[in-house]
Amino acid sequence: MINIRISENAEDLGKAAAKAIATLINKTIEEKGDARIVLSTGMSQFETLDNLIKEDVSWQYVEMFHLDEYEGISEEHPASFRKYLRERFTSRVNLKAAYFVEGEASIPKLSALLKEREIDVGVIGIGENGHIAFNDPPADFDSMEFYKTVILDRRCREQQVGEGWFESVEEVPEKAISMTVHGIMSCKHIVSAVPHSVKAEAVFRTITEKPSPLIPAAILKTHPSWQLFLDRNSAGKLLQI
Repeated sequence: MINIRISENAEDLGKAAAKAIATLINKTIEEKGDARIVLSTGMSQFETLDNLIKEDVSWQYVEMFHLDEYEGISEEHPASFRKYLRERFTSRVNLKAAYFVEGEASIPKLSALLKEREIDVGVIGIGENGHIAFNDPPADFDSMEFYKTVILDRRCREQQVGEGWFESVEEVPEKAISMTVHGIMSCKHIVSAVPHSVKAEAVFRTITEKPSPLIPAAILKTHPSWQLFLDRNSAGKLLQI
């Protein structure tokens, strides 16, 4: 089921998405005593995370899982998503626990934790090539693992350069550790914050095309609890229909 909200700009989108995420977390804590979330990263998540830490959430009851990370990159590298999350989120809220993707060696531990209990809220962005996490097209829809090593396609690597994380495509690692499509779809609720005009084509294809490994994000339409937050730029092609 698709629940789409279009805001005027990225800041308004971030506020709306953060409020929706906080509401889901608080409801889960009220019902279960704690909550598990997974967070995506990148430039598109700036406003959402900045507003999420301002929400009234009992973070001491929340466990955070990390969605993906480049293979072979140090945490000190400017493009490291561990660095991103620690600076923008985990150092600013008092979490119960935070679990990071730290190379292939971390996959068994992360997978074992996720087999114990589901993630309650997945904050999942959509890439310019339609990927979710680093599941670039053609994505693996069949794997029943929770994390796996993936090969990044050129469009994905160009996005990382466009966002300013790397100076050139050649500097972007070719491999990453990513939560799988199965892992993402296992989340009880999914919230996608997708601002900016560079995402307009991917958003349009996500909504108008059938779920396919060639447009991985379209599978989110089959999830029973998916909220999609857009701004007028990312919704541009949809608004022309």
